[in-house]
Amino acid sequence: MVFSETIFLFGFLPLVLWGYLLTPGRLKNAWLLLMSLAFYADGERAYALVMLGAIGFNFWVGRKMGTLPKGSQASRRLLGWSVAFNLLVLGVFKYANFFADNLRILLAAVGVGVPELPPVHLPIGVSFFTFQALSYVIDVYRQPTLVQRDWVKLALYISMFPQLIAGPIVRYEPVAEALDSREHRLDRVLSGVGCFIAGLAKKVLLADTFASIADTVFPLPATDLPMDVAWLGALAYALQIYFDFSGYSDMAVGLGRVLGFEFPANFCYPYVAKSVTDFWRRWHISLSSWFRDYLYIPLGGNRVSPARTYLNLWTVFLLCGLWHGAAWTYVLWGAWHGLLLVVERRFLGAFLKGRPVVGTVYTWLAVLTGWVLFRADNLDQAGTVFRGMLGVASAGPQWGNLGGYVDAWVAVALPVGAISATPLWRRCLADWDAADGARWLPGRMAFLGALLLSALIVVSAGAYSPFIYFRF
Repeated sequence: MVFSETIFLFGFLPLVLWGYLLTPGRLKNAWLLLMSLAFYADGERAYALVMLGAIGFNFWVGRKMGTLPKGSQASRRLLGWSVAFNLLVLGVFKYANFFADNLRILLAAVGVGVPELPPVHLPIGVSFFTFQALSYVIDVYRQPTLVQRDWVKLALYISMFPQLIAGPIVRYEPVAEALDSREHRLDRVLSGVGCFIAGLAKKVLLADTFASIADTVFPLPATDLPMDVAWLGALAYALQIYFDFSGYSDMAVGLGRVLGFEFPANFCYPYVAKSVTDFWRRWHISLSSWFRDYLYIPLGGNRVSPARTYLNLWTVFLLCGLWHGAAWTYVLWGAWHGLLLVVERRFLGAFLKGRPVVGTVYTWLAVLTGWVLFRADNLDQAGTVFRGMLGVASAGPQWGNLGGYVDAWVAVALPVGAISATPLWRRCLADWDAADGARWLPGRMAFLGALLLSALIVVSAGAYSPFIYFRF
């Protein structure tokens, strides 16, 4: 079940909201937890037990840690076991096949045969709920007063359906108070509804349109991949992943706001960034800040020697790439971004300051290069697209080949998407904060109504369009 399916929009969501409205205050958390578990079990069935096991273990760790002196050896040992357990869950379900397959290849090279590991099921959203569980136990270790002694509340924090599958990654401390009591105001509800509609429109009207182009272009053989088609495919994927993921985040933030929770913003117009460093302050903000606070700073951050700082940066983004997926394309994508951040910190960042046009062009090219790696099914496919972008893949004409890929709707969606990815349409497509919700104008309501109607027409066609980040 995904947010852009009719069963969610016309079945599950109304049931959740009506049940939430009618449930007494002291039982609202229990109702949301029940619905969140049902939402997850709809797609994962028995694998929902993995998440429940993780919740139970981290709940026990938090309770136990709350009885120990802050910073004590016993507390540190317990934290170490908890981190190891959570990473083991992530490692077994997400990376077992990747490491086993690569080990088998290495051993085969020296004449040692190893049986192939059967495919291990990847539970949806395992990377997200594991990182939320880790942030909880680490925060409790740092601040024992945060320990949650109510299993329902901790389970709801980790499994809350709006952000369970694809984020944003919500820290425990900012929502701890809302788990105990939260205020429901009309202006916040209206703001959340607007945010949800904007996210739905991003997904079904823009992201899915660009997906049709990227999904057609990337598998093309080299002989059918002239330069203009290769660049179109790369640009289409850049727009697809932005509107797909930021659309989901908007919908999650909107639903959270309707239910009385405030989830963090996950995007701030990353495609207007003036450097890759700036890009990562704007893209998937909850993930980059998580890696900063729980990995980069504990490794020493920038408080160590320059060489060690560069190593820390590169290591963090190498792991960031691996977090996204168990494939060499993701590893290289993370290594690419880590290298760019090191280069910018060493000398390029100073050059880019005061040169916004140069910075934007450089950032776009750097990020686009990374997106080719991110989207490609394997390294061979990435190499083919790169050769196409350089004009050395196809022997035919390199320009004038877009007629078969750009129809009337795509021709409209491309400029609309390009403009919508900038702050120019801020009040229409993003950042619907509480103040905006309190000042809704008839024109804005009409615009949102048109977006909703258009999105529902597309949704009613029944095309299956899962969010990209569901597989992470």
